[in-house]
Amino acid sequence: MPFEFQETKLAGVFVVSSQALTDNRGSFAELFKKDTFAEIHAGNPLTQINWSRSKKNVLRGMHYQLPPKAQSKLVACVAGEIFDVAVDIRKGSPTYGQWVGQILSAESKTMLYIPQGFAHGFCVTSEEAEVIYFCDEQYSPENEGGLVWNDVEVAISWPRENPILAERDLAFPPLAAVKNTFTL
Repeated sequence: MPFEFQETKLAGVFVVSSQALTDNRGSFAELFKKDTFAEIHAGNPLTQINWSRSKKNVLRGMHYQLPPKAQSKLVACVAGEIFDVAVDIRKGSPTYGQWVGQILSAESKTMLYIPQGFAHGFCVTSEEAEVIYFCDEQYSPENEGGLVWNDVEVAISWPRENPILAERDLAFPPLAAVKNTFTL
């Protein structure tokens, strides 16, 4: 089953569509195929899969990991719906500080591929959502970084004005003050 890769305005960030086979039993879709994804992902093989479950209005993000443990992510919403966001944090990039957002849902079977050098987060727009993210590097707390979700310079148009956030996500700095070694 083929995948379709649609590049966004941020070079390296792709909306990924998978064709589902549907019949009287339900549906089946591939989420990842190593050989096919080699077209857009030349990094490490996938080494960690995360699964989160969140209720409506929860916002998780904006997270990234610094080298040598930087992560690329393939994000899929397998139940419910989310607004998924990537922000370019690569110094020297022509799109530095810009963001893209994509609705991901179990129904659409679209995913977002986010390479290293981008902060990532999402907001749940359905009553509940389950999200799986495939990562090419394992979680490393000492290399963790974050960007505050409502940075006025980045100006993400979130679908919720008062989302539910973790204390750590509320404490992240604006882009101008983030600990960041990514360059283009």
